[in-house]
Amino acid sequence: MEIQVTGRNLNVSDPLRSYAEEKIGNAVKVFDIDPLVADVVLQVEKNPAIARRATCQITLSTKGHIIRVEEHEDDMYAAIDVAAAKVVRQMRKYKTKVVDRKTRAEGETIRETEGTELDLDALMEDLANDEVVRVKELEFEPLTEEEALVKMDLLGHDFFAYTDRDTNVICILYRREEGNYGKIVQA
Repeated sequence: MEIQVTGRNLNVSDPLRSYAEEKIGNAVKVFDIDPLVADVVLQVEKNPAIARRATCQITLSTKGHIIRVEEHEDDMYAAIDVAAAKVVRQMRKYKTKVVDRKTRAEGETIRETEGTELDLDALMEDLANDEVVRVKELEFEPLTEEEALVKMDLLGHDFFAYTDRDTNVICILYRREEGNYGKIVQA
């Protein structure tokens, strides 16, 4: 396993680096997943108005999946501890979902809503004053619905766009307020 520790607005001292490597290493070594790359970014906000200024962001890359955790605390060591505990939960979720996916029978996980019409003119008027502040380019990789659900959960996002492996159609999964999932399919 490879662990890279970097700092933003912070010079990472040797004791802090070794503490982060030890905590993150101990957190993920029990899962025995190869190859596994961990990027740890430690950041301290300069603004004194921010209550929890120390941030620990961990990104794990393994076998086509990405697990991301970000924690804010008063102290950098506390942020590393909380982030490491959260990584353990995410890794357990990853292992459970990957193993369950292979053994579980097909079930209904997504409900599609049909017949929903949008008033595009009203929507465009509402959005006329809005501004795009970030543009993100994505490469839609071919996935099954289950693989996309796993990736969405591991990333912690409320939506996920992908290309369906079987039909070659662009799809968007999203988490509904009730806790279940919805799917938007290209017509």
